[in-house]
Amino acid sequence: MAKARDHGPSIKGDKLYGELRDKGMPKEKAARIANAEANANMHPFRKGGKAPPYEEWTKDDLYERAREIGIEGRSDMTKAALIEALRDP
Repeated sequence: MAKARDHGPSIKGDKLYGELRDKGMPKEKAARIANAEANANMHPFRKGGKAPPYEEWTKDDLYERAREIGIEGRSDMTKAALIEALRDP
């Protein structure tokens, strides 16, 4: 089996990220899924979660989530823009 390409420190699941990108998935969505899959506490392919809606999150929490999944331009975004970016990669 070939070694997965290193996509940088913000991508935790390089192999899955590469597969998703090869299928045409946008970078941010592929990063979100690959990072969630690499985290043993997250299950990105299961429906449901207990997190409150983004509107109830603080701007700092939204920013941190955007950083985790690699959304570019997040430092200049308002809370509403962060919510939109997190919902629509």
